[in-house]
Amino acid sequence: MCVILEFPTHLKFRTTDNAMTLPNKRILSLAGALACAGMMGFALYAQHVLLLDPCPLCILQRIATILMGALFLIAALHDPGTSGSRIYAGFLAAFALAGAAVAAWHVRLQNLPPDEVPSCGPGLEYMVDNFPLRDALGMIFKGSGECAEVAWRLLGLSMPTWVIIGLGGLGIAGVWNFLRR
Repeated sequence: MCVILEFPTHLKFRTTDNAMTLPNKRILSLAGALACAGMMGFALYAQHVLLLDPCPLCILQRIATILMGALFLIAALHDPGTSGSRIYAGFLAAFALAGAAVAAWHVRLQNLPPDEVPSCGPGLEYMVDNFPLRDALGMIFKGSGECAEVAWRLLGLSMPTWVIIGLGGLGIAGVWNFLRR
């Protein structure tokens, strides 16, 4: 007895010049939102399971990740046209650059010689509640001893280094997705 399997003729892949096409912008935007959710999921896992309390710079990186994820999700639901895609690309680039810049500053603090590490300061909530925003941001970016501590590594890279890679990659992929035809 011989069984012959045939590929259904009504199922065809969309191809152009023998190359498969990419999913539409909405699907890739949803994938970007899920990637940001995954990054935040790991951040919460590190905080609540590994008991790694986030420093003020970590919190700013989380805010950038959440903003990028929300933007990806809104774009997936909205399905913008050409001008809307350009606006989304601009905002996404700004959020990705801001988050990666904060993470880069964090990596810089982690690589300071021990005698140049700033002393520990107040927490983010205290600074925002008790100081004007400009002064609070100045204190945050000055850093503190807790920001310079490397408590977790993967493949020899600290968490802020992975944030640079994640936000940078998602930012580039997202901007490309929004600006492609």
